[in-house]
Formats: sequence, C-alpha cells, structure tokens
Amino acid sequence: MIDISDKPITKRVAQAEGKIVFSALASKILLKQGSPKGNVLETAKIAGIMAAKNTPSLVPLCHPLFLEKISISFHMIKSKNTLKVLAEITCSGKTGVEMEALAAVSAACLTVYDMMKFTGQDITITDIRLVHKSGGKSGIYQR
Repeated sequence: MIDISDKPITKRVAQAEGKIVFSALASKILLKQGSPKGNVLETAKIAGIMAAKNTPSLVPLCHPLFLEKISISFHMIKSKNTLKVLAEITCSGKTGVEMEALAAVSAACLTVYDMMKFTGQDITITDIRLVHKSGGKSGIYQR
C-alpha cells in the first residue's frame, strides 16, 4: 500500500452508479412480484453496504477506512426496463472512497442479477462508473 501518513484528514465523498437492463418480462416480474428468494432491492442494498465495508478484502492494496455513511438507492426506468443503482459513501480520512462506492454498486447489481436470474440470463449489468468525488488534494470530480 502507498504511504498516506502525511496526508491531511478531510471529508471524502464518492458516488458511483450502475445499471441493470432486463428483458421486458423480467422487468415486469421485478416490479410486480419480485423474486422467490426474497425482497430484491433490500437484499441488494445490504449487499452494497457489506461490499463497501469490505472493500479492502476485495481489492488488493486498498486502505481500510472508517466509513461514516453508506447510502444505496434504486431508480427504475420503466421505459428502458432498466434499474439504476446509486451508491454514496462518506468518510473523514486520508484517502478517497471511490473504490468503496464502486464496490457497493457492483455488489448491489450482482445481487439483483442473482435474485432475478430465474427470469432468464438475458440480464445485463452495465455502466458501472464513478459519478462524483470530493475531498482531498485532487478536489471535486463530477461526471
């Protein structure tokens, strides 16, 4: 890991997003009945939170951080049979939380896929990306 001991502690925020594209039938099933495995979005939210908290275990050389806020939200775009997943992570620390936000979105998307694959495998996870970061020397990034 790189040495961050001389870096100042600042408020760090990162937002990441991803999309899950379903067939028209799978989208309808998600909205009307969900999954036989249980509540899809609540389970995906828990998966996202767990992934953010465990990012140093998933990504080699990633610093462990004391996360102060983890928010996972979902927005269904019915006209495109697409579920948008957004993660926002906040901490006061010496290094950014981008990887935690990206891990959270990825795990949430994978969980939705797992819980909805009974409708068929024509589900696509796409566009996982950082959309905002602030704090630290590099300043604000906004996509």
